[in-house]
Amino acid sequence: MAALNIQKGASSHSAYDLRDPNAQVIESHTLAVLVENEPGVLARVIGLFAGRGYNIDSLTVAEVDHLGHRSRITIVTRGTPAVIEQIKAQLGRIVVVHEVHDLTVEGPSVERELGLFKVTGKGDKRVEALRIAEIFRANVVDSTLESFVFEMTGTPEKLDAFAELMRPLGLSHLARTGVAALSRGA
Repeated sequence: MAALNIQKGASSHSAYDLRDPNAQVIESHTLAVLVENEPGVLARVIGLFAGRGYNIDSLTVAEVDHLGHRSRITIVTRGTPAVIEQIKAQLGRIVVVHEVHDLTVEGPSVERELGLFKVTGKGDKRVEALRIAEIFRANVVDSTLESFVFEMTGTPEKLDAFAELMRPLGLSHLARTGVAALSRGA
């Protein structure tokens, strides 16, 4: 059964509103998963998503406890509230998983992503690319007579906006790390 993507707060009182009142909202959630740092763990976690047809919008993984041999996997995924709960429950049942946190519902969090943007061009386009990069606080990490490589850290939305502005100026390559996230506060 396919779920429709209906925005929260949309009124369904109009006689002309043909949306299904039983349709569930598709939400984006950021999950932080603490796992054993051993071969095959990432494959098991990703296999859970692939085997059930869940999509991963962003994935980052790195060792966070060298002595304890633990890694943190940050996953951004989408689904209905029921699907998100199912994903969290299934992740929690994997033996090598120690903790599963849904940063989206546990309170305020900080999300950042690193992007590298290669922009090729000459003349006015080159000047405009530098001007926009300055506005976005992107750093020039490589420069030739015909190209720049910009480095920028920010929210995924900020990186998306920067990429859209750079496309007409000669954006030729783009690399992104995926979301790293932590909950705010104590």
